Order: sequence, then structure tokens, then C-alpha cells
Amino acid sequence: MSAWKKHQIFEKNSLILIVGIVIMISIGGLVEIVPLYYLKSTIEKTEGMRPYTPLELAGRNIYVREGCYACHSQQIRPMRDELERYGNYSLAAESMYDRPFQWGSKRTGPDLARVGGKYSDEWQRDHLIDPRSVSPTSVMPGYPFLMDAKISPIEIENHLKVNALYGVPYTEEQIKYAKADLMAQAQPDSDAAEGFAERYPDVLIRDFDGNAKEVTEMDALVAYLQMLGTLVDFSLYDEKANLR
Repeated sequence: MSAWKKHQIFEKNSLILIVGIVIMISIGGLVEIVPLYYLKSTIEKTEGMRPYTPLELAGRNIYVREGCYACHSQQIRPMRDELERYGNYSLAAESMYDRPFQWGSKRTGPDLARVGGKYSDEWQRDHLIDPRSVSPTSVMPGYPFLMDAKISPIEIENHLKVNALYGVPYTEEQIKYAKADLMAQAQPDSDAAEGFAERYPDVLIRDFDGNAKEVTEMDALVAYLQMLGTLVDFSLYDEKANLR
């Protein structure tokens, strides 16, 4: 039987063609997936990465709740135009504690993977309250209600527990003091702030929303935005590249 006649079997019988497609896709999928179970880690260990603080985690939850991911990605591709605009390309390790991840493929607004520290807290607040006050051409809706919405620490302990089940390395102490730490990060003058600084070294502890009397959802969201892209010291990668 010639090769042409063998090929006709698939072209004339759709059921056989479907079965063949399923078999080939299955083989390809197994080749891609099975090795992952034998590797010690599919994500390279990266110095500086840490779990979110309770306030940052609450801010991330607000970010997801308000659908910010629909217009902003958090994934910088290794292409020249993206590197020049946003900075170093994204590493897999930077999303290792994200569930769900915020990579995205649609950018109505700019990518936010490196937005941390790029603007002041005041700018972030103004932008969230009235985007056009700082960016006249913005089509982003305002979120002024975040300034009045007091943050609730009731569920944050459970959020840390669930993340720990997925492998996020929260300690028992961090889970135990999650409620206090949520409030302490935005209240640097409180007694709880000292204990928080011990559990989460080198994190931002300050009043993010400009209202020291209350901890609001604005505090949480700004705290989350201000840490994005700040954990990895990319100068170390640049030094290694220069040594090669």
C-alpha cells in the first residue's frame, strides 16, 4: 500500500482522524508534563523572593476583586521594546506565590510588574481616586470608595492558611499574628509594628493612604502595588552577565 493510500484512511474516515489527533496530543502532553514530576523544582530559586505580607495579600485580593487584571498585565516579555519601557523581563519566581497569577495578555493600561516604587503613595492614591487627575488620557475608572472602606482583618488568617496549603512558606507565627500584622504595616507608630518588622524584615511600614487613624482598602491596594517588582535585585543578574 502506497503512502498516499495510507493517508487516505485518515482523510476519508473522520473517526479515525479524531482518534489519531487525540493520541498525538496525548503523547505530546505527556512528554511536556511527566518530566515536571521528576524535577526537584521547575522554578529557579531567586534571592529576595518572599511571601506577601497580610496587608499586601489583602491588597492583591482587592486588585483581583476589582478586575484590575483585565486591563493590566504583570508579565514583561524579553523583547527590546518591553525591556526599554518596563525594565527587566519577568522571572517565573516572581509569580511563585500568586494564585491565580496575574500575567495577562491584554494591556488597556501599562504593565504593572515593575510599578513598585515608581510613583509615590500620593500619586497612587490620586490615580486610584481620580485617574485623570494624574493621567489626563486615562480611561480607567476611579475607585474613591477604597478610601472609606475599612480593611477587615477577620478572614486574613484563613487566607494565609490556604496559601500555606499550596506551599507558600508562611510560618505558624506569621499565621497566628496575621490579623495584627495586617493592621501594623499601615500603622508604623503602633506597638504591633515592632513585632511585624521582625516577622517580615525589610518591608515597607508606613501609612499608605494618608489617614493614620484607620487602615483602609486603599492602604492595602497601595501596599501591594508598591511592592510589585521590588523583591528581586536585578543588579546581581547584570553583574553575572558581565562576568561571562
